[in-house]
Amino acid sequence: QVQLVESGGGLVQAGGSLRLSCAVSGRTFRNDIAWFRQAPGKEREFVAVINWGEGTYYDDSEKGRFTIWRDNAQSTVYLQMNSLKPEDTAVYSCASHRHGSGSYVDPINYDAWGQGTQVTVSS
Repeated sequence: QVQLVESGGGLVQAGGSLRLSCAVSGRTFRNDIAWFRQAPGKEREFVAVINWGEGTYYDDSEKGRFTIWRDNAQSTVYLQMNSLKPEDTAVYSCASHRHGSGSYVDPINYDAWGQGTQVTVSS
């Protein structure tokens, strides 16, 4: 069983930056780890994913503003968020992709989730 714990959320003004961390523990760190977010009243949406080989994939709306990377020695995945906008306000969660399952962007293909961390961007 994989456990994930997020940290780093907070309140920031539009145009500011935040760095989120996802500490991964459990059976293995050789997992593909993604960040999702969910705003009030909206569906959970994919943000970015990094695989064991450090290949990355981003949702188009975050490309160029957000960067995902992993520190395997620390078993941690990071999400650097720059040029934040009020519409980025959401609970951000990291998740472990189920081996052999399908698309990275569908949350149904993830079998372990963190508790989430709130990001609030003021205008």
